[in-house]
Amino acid sequence: MRDLKFTKMQGLGNDFVVLEGPRELNGDEIAWLCDRRFGIGADGVLVVTPGDPIRMEYWNADGSPAEMCGNGLRCVARYAFDSGWVGGPEFTVATPVGPRRVRVHSGEVEVELGEPRVGERRSVDGVEVQLVEVGNPHAVIFVDDPADVDVQGVGASLQREFPEGINVEFVAIDGETLTMRVWERGVGETLACGTGMVAAAVAAQPSPGAVAVRVPGGVGTVRLDQGTAWLSGPAEYAFSGTVGGR
Repeated sequence: MRDLKFTKMQGLGNDFVVLEGPRELNGDEIAWLCDRRFGIGADGVLVVTPGDPIRMEYWNADGSPAEMCGNGLRCVARYAFDSGWVGGPEFTVATPVGPRRVRVHSGEVEVELGEPRVGERRSVDGVEVQLVEVGNPHAVIFVDDPADVDVQGVGASLQREFPEGINVEFVAIDGETLTMRVWERGVGETLACGTGMVAAAVAAQPSPGAVAVRVPGGVGTVRLDQGTAWLSGPAEYAFSGTVGGR
């Protein structure tokens, strides 16, 4: 991997190395790109391929593939629109879990994340979790204050119960706003998780309407419209460059 051009983007502090596709990468290359000491540093890698529709692929920081990334999809939408690959601000992106509609506005990007599926509520190692599918798996845990939670410890320990791994959200309800911290499989604690924000909103308020979700990286909005979840928030550029390889 030499003279690889990249763009660094972030949505609510959830940060990504963005590459133009088509491109094949192996797990070791992805982990190196995401390494915050020896590589570029990111929560994951996005490959965006022009076409009709635009195509998105995503890998976690440890090199493992992921079905969906909500904040990543918002960055993909911004990148494709700014690159002039689409005819207007509303278009469709092909993802591993199917086509997803996106809307690019001047200050934010809104993306469709499909129909969330609320699963069972169960006790795991004495912790009550609500399972939710948003194209990828989530375990929502309601707490008094996410700041007081051992996110790393609890998040990592829950992986033993789920062979494919699971994203874990720690959520407090504060009136009409949710406050959340998240442990992402293949990454660890991150400043935000778009699909996790949807999972939290659905678990807390499984009815139509909009709810603000506060994460360490900022505030996003989840909207439920006829069973379909939409996520909106900023998608911003950090820097771009060329990496020389290993």
